[in-house]
Amino acid sequence: MEKQQKSRHLVLVMLPLQGHITPMLQLATILHSKGFSITILHPEFNSPNPSDHPEFTFVSIPDKLTKSQLSDNDVAGFMQSLNKNCAAPLQQCLNKVLASYGHIAAIIYDTLMFCAQAIADHLRLPGMTLRTSSATTLLFYTVFPELDEKDFISKIESPELEALQLQRFRSLLSHNPTEAMVEVRAAFTNAVMSTSAIIVNSMEFLEQEALSKVKKLVPAPIFTIGPLHKLAPTVCCSLFTEDDKCISWLNNQAPESVIYVSFGSMAGIDKQELIEAAWGLANSELPFLWVVRPGMVGSSEWIELLPNGFRESVGQRACIVQWTPQKQVLAHAAVGGFWSHCGWNSSVESICEGVPMLCKPFFGDQVLNTSYICNVWKIGLELHELERGNVERRIKRVMVDMEGKEMRKRAMELKKDAVVCLMKEGSTSCCLNDLTNQISLSSV
Repeated sequence: MEKQQKSRHLVLVMLPLQGHITPMLQLATILHSKGFSITILHPEFNSPNPSDHPEFTFVSIPDKLTKSQLSDNDVAGFMQSLNKNCAAPLQQCLNKVLASYGHIAAIIYDTLMFCAQAIADHLRLPGMTLRTSSATTLLFYTVFPELDEKDFISKIESPELEALQLQRFRSLLSHNPTEAMVEVRAAFTNAVMSTSAIIVNSMEFLEQEALSKVKKLVPAPIFTIGPLHKLAPTVCCSLFTEDDKCISWLNNQAPESVIYVSFGSMAGIDKQELIEAAWGLANSELPFLWVVRPGMVGSSEWIELLPNGFRESVGQRACIVQWTPQKQVLAHAAVGGFWSHCGWNSSVESICEGVPMLCKPFFGDQVLNTSYICNVWKIGLELHELERGNVERRIKRVMVDMEGKEMRKRAMELKKDAVVCLMKEGSTSCCLNDLTNQISLSSV
């Protein structure tokens, strides 16, 4: 009995950014419900609150990072420093966990905490990775050594994937790579090719063609167990204080009348873009719920940079907050559209509520997600330029025009497909059972 209990212990290694913390804690909650005990190792930077999750053991890892390193917009440099700084203390923590429990069934790490895979290999423990972006992104990372070859796309493209405009995403990845970026890509790829399982917050029907190709490129089995937020709906993990007053405001709005606007936890815009977005929203004459984070525009404290006369112009049809309980907002009957940065978590959450999208990607995989939303699933429009007239027209196309109504129909069909995934015989449920079985077998 003691040996069996020890073999049910998992260590999860977290990346300290909101879009990664959330799915990792959701995964921890899901696996805990399957009978595993959980230790979460996390960098000191953006530490989660252990009191929100008393069922887990939290261990902090010194990382020597500062907020200024991330605000420099050098994401690759941040990831490089994070992995180098955390490698030694992470191994020390894992040695202590091993001494305490006698055995670890698996180490599950965020794909961008790739230093964990080498440590897992050194300790002869199963290393498994959680990919918080789409499975499709793995097409690019698994062939990074060939990224600059002219025939790159021909190696992975098919008629079903043409609409994704993969060349556009590839050009972003290969444009003027820094030394840190090259190093991070190589380390990431090595980890992905060495891991014993890849867990993805996705659903098979969303990326079916890409998934079939990824499975041919990577040796590890891939488990699509999304949407994680539906399997673990009560997880509390926001780094920002959620303003619940927006729900009361939504309660007073007509069904499907509100455009919800949020650019996520990291994207920033300049003052002129804020002004153009504001007047575009105002001129649409539709009610809107807008998340404006402190610091979203330079060093702004909050909304002091909004243009003169804007608040008076929009009156009570606007609700502007610093952060929202987004899943609750998207599920609200009053919300008819989502103007988003198109991070993967936000995209999946929108799909699960049947909400069409206005897409303004800023960096990274947001561009690829936008191609899925607009060109493959056809549940949204891309906003190329933050100019008030363009903003107004695009909002009306999504919210008012027949085009938007057709998008909403398609979004509602995807919502139904997501519900099917979660049923007993659905793809997500089957993948989750297969994952737990693999973890149990690997720990025998």
